[in-house]
Amino acid sequence: MKKRVKGIGGVFLKAKDPKATRDWYKEHLGIESGKYGGTFEWRHADNASKKGYTTWSMFDENTEYTNPSKKDAMINYRVENLEELLKVLEEEGVEIVGEMEVFEYGKFGWIMDPNGYKIELWEPNDEEYDKIKGETNLSS
Repeated sequence: MKKRVKGIGGVFLKAKDPKATRDWYKEHLGIESGKYGGTFEWRHADNASKKGYTTWSMFDENTEYTNPSKKDAMINYRVENLEELLKVLEEEGVEIVGEMEVFEYGKFGWIMDPNGYKIELWEPNDEEYDKIKGETNLSS
């Protein structure tokens, strides 16, 4: 099996007032946020011409997206061959949450860690993600 996690795809936080929190991060840390949060663009270590992205996003504290976790944060990890990885994780007794979802910009799956954090696994299609980046305000 290939390497399981290749990097961090995103950081997702919950807030009582997501807009005020995004504004605070913009003012004090310079993180611009658009429709899907802020996006940090970087280059692949083994191919500098290939772009990659890490997302930073703020959810309302009542979001159901991070369920069944009750935690205030969720990490998205970039992975290879998500379908195979989910099968292996299930065989290892890891709790799988929901069904894998497929979009132009990648495949997504979810698991729970032993501390109750929901983990999002993303097999990215960076070329397609590059096309929708206009819906985020890029920070670098």
